[in-house]
Amino acid sequence: MSDRVKVSMSAPPFPCPVVLVSACADGKESIITLAWAGMVSSEPMTIEVGIRKSRFTYELIMKSGEFAVNVPNAGLIEAVDACGTVSGRDVDKFEKFGLTRLQATSIKAPVIAECPVALECKLKGTFNLGSHNIFLGEVVAITADKEFLDENGHLHIDKLDPLAYIGGKYRTLGARVGIYGQEGKKLTARKG
Repeated sequence: MSDRVKVSMSAPPFPCPVVLVSACADGKESIITLAWAGMVSSEPMTIEVGIRKSRFTYELIMKSGEFAVNVPNAGLIEAVDACGTVSGRDVDKFEKFGLTRLQATSIKAPVIAECPVALECKLKGTFNLGSHNIFLGEVVAITADKEFLDENGHLHIDKLDPLAYIGGKYRTLGARVGIYGQEGKKLTARKG
């Protein structure tokens, strides 16, 4: 039997994906680093990102009704961290941190060339949940650098090397330990 006690935390004790959200409105662009992001529906593919109302990117998304979720890899750690430490109101983050704007295929917001994958989203709704507002974005296009695709045109996750955030630290995912739908069969066979 375990001896459990209450723990005080301001962030979840599990890994969250690290993304760079880009948006534009009224000729202004910005990038924000977020770890509050995730899938909420597969059909239609819908993702959520949590952003504080005081952030510049929040304003741009509210005005434009769209945003891009760029998936950085470990090689971009310095730019990822830097984009989360200054405001797009004061700094052109593309220029300051050496990131390249690319025209998205289905939205006006730019995507980031250095990020292996970008999900282009149309805003479907917002919810105020306290410190952050949740933006629900329907994914209308996904683009990827060919370097990160396998011979069948699927993302090669081992090459992707995405970042996670847990306990105030950035981490990579590490080795694969199983395959969905296969590992449980082993348990069933042993119990059978």
